[in-house]
Amino acid sequence: MFTVGLTGGIGSGKSMVADCFASHGVPVIDTDVIAHDLTTPGGEALVQIRAVFGDAVMRADGTLDRAALRRRVFADSAARHQLEAILHPRIRQAVERAIAALNAPYALIVIPLLVETGGYRDLLDRVLVIDCPEALQIARVMARSGLARDEVMAILAAQAGRAERLAAADDIIVNTGSPETLRAEVAALHLSYQALSGKILP
Repeated sequence: MFTVGLTGGIGSGKSMVADCFASHGVPVIDTDVIAHDLTTPGGEALVQIRAVFGDAVMRADGTLDRAALRRRVFADSAARHQLEAILHPRIRQAVERAIAALNAPYALIVIPLLVETGGYRDLLDRVLVIDCPEALQIARVMARSGLARDEVMAILAAQAGRAERLAAADDIIVNTGSPETLRAEVAALHLSYQALSGKILP
């Protein structure tokens, strides 16, 4: 199956772009959704996360305190690497299973840390980067999540820079315009990806 990896920094608009592709009938595999499922009660990563990070990242009801874990890993690179070692192999396996189960001209795989991990390029035919200025990323994240500026900056510092992401791109959407402009860009890429796959969605 033809596969397109979608990536971009936090606040770049990856979810909006993925939704646009989904509106064209394109199957979307989102690694953030997989990671969330792995860390819910009963998820296969939760027990190991608790063993490594302790009760400080758990709520009284046995669910993961995602805010506490986020603060921990973005303040400590060693802790972040520990979490990645727990999650990334499991996420990769889930992506492979999801691709194998699909029957479509192409699939979109949302991988926020595609450039940072370097662990998915062998699964991808194209890389689509969603780009916007860092100042806009910060404003969007603060507005939607309520995070303080220094928390957003810590997340950005842990991610690849714009130049590094753009260097990895086969295709780029600069997400600074209107929703209509974004939808038009996605529609054009959708036609291109169908052509590259050799198949057309009904």
